[in-house]
Amino acid sequence: MKNYLEANTKLIKQKASDLGFMFCGISKAGFLEEEAPRLENWLNNQFHGEMSYMENHFDKRLDPTKLVEGARSVISLALNYYTKDGQLDPEAPLISKYAFGTDYHLVIKEKLKLLMYYIKEAIGEVNGRAFVDSAPVLDKAWAKKAGFGWIGKNSNLINKHTGSFFFLAELITDLDLIYDVNPTQDYCGTCTRCIDACPTEAIVAPYIVDGSRCISYLTIELKNELPKTFTDKTANWMFGCDICQDVCPWNKFSIPHTEPDFQPHADLLGMRKADWEEITEDTFRKIFKNSAVKRTKFSGLKRNIKFLK
Repeated sequence: MKNYLEANTKLIKQKASDLGFMFCGISKAGFLEEEAPRLENWLNNQFHGEMSYMENHFDKRLDPTKLVEGARSVISLALNYYTKDGQLDPEAPLISKYAFGTDYHLVIKEKLKLLMYYIKEAIGEVNGRAFVDSAPVLDKAWAKKAGFGWIGKNSNLINKHTGSFFFLAELITDLDLIYDVNPTQDYCGTCTRCIDACPTEAIVAPYIVDGSRCISYLTIELKNELPKTFTDKTANWMFGCDICQDVCPWNKFSIPHTEPDFQPHADLLGMRKADWEEITEDTFRKIFKNSAVKRTKFSGLKRNIKFLK
């Protein structure tokens, strides 16, 4: 039986690697006991702002067996999106690296679909569901259990060898596998660079982020006007923010991704400050077709750019 489990586990990890995933780790599906009080406190402090969906499905967020009947394993995956490319005009409003190319939800969902198909072809009938960031799954907690790294003071998952510029996703299945039991220790030490660098002071304490103050929240999730209290504090970001990752010492080990779908639109990086201030809806649709930036919509991006003036 053990040989069978080992063979299936190796097969899944190899296919994940073939599909371009940076990491693949497996954990036993079950209740996330340590995360329960943390999530409850975070919600009680209203750190989720207007993201009311975070209040939903509390039990499901903590227990994958409530998401997939008979769940036995959580297959955690990570896909690198780091790039050395950047916007050419130093005065242009900034877009987070993760949104340069095709929306990662689309890219990863396709890879997970292929991985699930392969598992069924090679192993047999397997029940499971794929999750990419938009469902009630605590990605970072499962990735930590799978040994990808530790959750840093900026609340991002950090790997000692590759930094933190990667997306997380899961396949939750009813398949028994060999579980990774090698969680990584915390290597943040006494460093507070991310806390010190955050212009909106969103990292209210080590390992605790007030999401309602985060620039990514303000420029993407917030649907109303940006609060005047953040005037001159969004550091020229019009979509997302990379500050707490850019200053993290572990990201000196980040390596550029090799995913073709994450290459930016040909016109994106060359747009000047004036181009952004005068952007039309047609240009928006052209540059951000199948992009995560569509989440904020044209009106939202215009709002964010106007707020920077």
